Amino acid sequence: MPLHSKKHHKHNSSDALYSSTDMSQTVPRYVFPADELAPRAAYQLVHDELLLDGNARQNLATFCQTWEEPEVHRLMDECIDKNMIDKDEYPQTAEIESRCVHMLADLWNSPAALDTTGCSTTGSSEAAMLGGMALKWKWREKRRAQGKSSDRPNLICGPVQVCWHKFARYWDVELREVPMQGDRLILSPEEVLKRCDENTIGVVPTLGVTFTGQYEPVKAISDALDRLQQDSGLDIPIHVDGASGGFLAPFCAPEVEWDFRLPRVKSINASGHKFGLAPLGAGWIIWRESSDLPEDLVFKVNYLGGDMPTFALNFSRPGGQVVAQYYNFIRLGRDGYRKIHGACYASAQYFARELVKIGPFEIIYGGDNASGIPCVSWKVKEGVELPYSLYDLADRLRVRGWQVPAYSMPAEREDLVIQRVLVRHGVSRDLIDLLLEDFKRCLEFFASHPVTPQLQPVEGSAYHH
Repeated sequence: MPLHSKKHHKHNSSDALYSSTDMSQTVPRYVFPADELAPRAAYQLVHDELLLDGNARQNLATFCQTWEEPEVHRLMDECIDKNMIDKDEYPQTAEIESRCVHMLADLWNSPAALDTTGCSTTGSSEAAMLGGMALKWKWREKRRAQGKSSDRPNLICGPVQVCWHKFARYWDVELREVPMQGDRLILSPEEVLKRCDENTIGVVPTLGVTFTGQYEPVKAISDALDRLQQDSGLDIPIHVDGASGGFLAPFCAPEVEWDFRLPRVKSINASGHKFGLAPLGAGWIIWRESSDLPEDLVFKVNYLGGDMPTFALNFSRPGGQVVAQYYNFIRLGRDGYRKIHGACYASAQYFARELVKIGPFEIIYGGDNASGIPCVSWKVKEGVELPYSLYDLADRLRVRGWQVPAYSMPAEREDLVIQRVLVRHGVSRDLIDLLLEDFKRCLEFFASHPVTPQLQPVEGSAYHH
C-alpha cells in the first residue's frame, strides 16, 4: 500500500532504520502525504535525496560562499526564529543590522557614514533593484519639478547580471545595455556617453562583471559624466553594482576609486553572501547620503508592535544572515578580510599561470586584484583546432565533481566561448592543484578519445557533420 494511504502506525525505535516501514516504501512526491513519518526517517529520506546534488565546495561557478566557520553555523542555529523585519520584538538584531550599514558606509567612504541610510536584503539582486528604484524616483521628482515628462526613463549599463534586466522590465525602464564588441568586454566611458540623454536615470558600472570577473572603470565613467554635465548640463548619477567587488576592492585594491569618494556615486549594492563571507541570503544597499533615498520609498508599519520604517522589497525574512555578517565584520576586521581575499587572489593567479602551461588556452582575465575579482576566465587560443570544445571540457570535469562553467558571451560576441573559475574562501591551493591535475587528465582523455562531431540539421531534413 502506498505511503500516503497507509494507516498511522507506531514506530519501534529498535528497528533498523532502513528496514523500518517508513523507509521501505516510496514517499509521495507531488501530492500531500496523508500520514506522518518518524523524524529520523523523514530526515534520512531528505538527506539521502540531497546526496544527488553536487558538492558545493567543488562548485567553481558560483560567486557565493560555500564554507563557513563553525561559529557561524552556531549563530545561524540560534537565530533560526528571528524575523529581521520585526524590529520591535528583536531590537538587538535590528541594532546589529544598523551597525553593519554604518560599517559598510565607512568601508565605502561615505562622507556621512554615521548618518547615511541603507539596509540588509536577501541578496544583491534585491539590493540592486532598490538602488534602481531610488534612481528612478529621484529622476522623476526632478523632471516633474521642471514641468517635464517622466514617462520614458532609461538606464545605462554594460553586460550585466539578469537582475538588471528584471529591474528594467518590472519597473518599466528602458535598459540601454552596452554590448561587447571586439576585445572590449566591459563598459567604457565612450560607450556610456553615446547613450546619455535627459531621460537617463543613471549609469550602472559593475565592480566584477559576471562573465569575465573584471572591474568596470567607475572613476573613468564618473569623470566622463562630469565633463558631460559641464558641456550639456545633464547631471546623471551612478549606482555601482558591487555585488562581488564591494567586499574585495576596499581590502585588496584600496587605491582604486570606485565608491563614495566619487561624488557622482549615489548608491552601492553588494552581496554579503559572496565575498562578504556571510551565509546565503545576505545582501546590502547603501546610499551615499540619506537624501539619496526618496522618502516616498519608505513605508511605516505598526502592526508588529512598534512604528517601524521598511524599504526592502521583502517583508519577513531570517535574521541569521545579518547576525553572521556582523560576526565576520568584528571577527576579521580589515586585516582579516585582506588576508583571506589576498590568499584567494594569489591562488587565482597561480591557477592562471599553470593553466596556460597545460593547454592551448589564452587568459582573458587572470585574477589581478586591481582590475577584478579572484577569478580566472579564458578562451581557446586563436587558430587552434581541438578535438573537443570548452563545453566538452566542462562536462568532462564534472566526472570528478568539478563545476567549471563554459558559456558564450552576450550580444555581439556570441561567437566567443569562455570558461571561468571563481576562487573563494575555502578554495585552497591544494584544491587548485587537484583541479589542475584533473584538467591534465581531461586533456589526455580527449587526445585519445576525440569528441565525435554532432550531426547538424540542414534544409530538407538531411543531416551532415
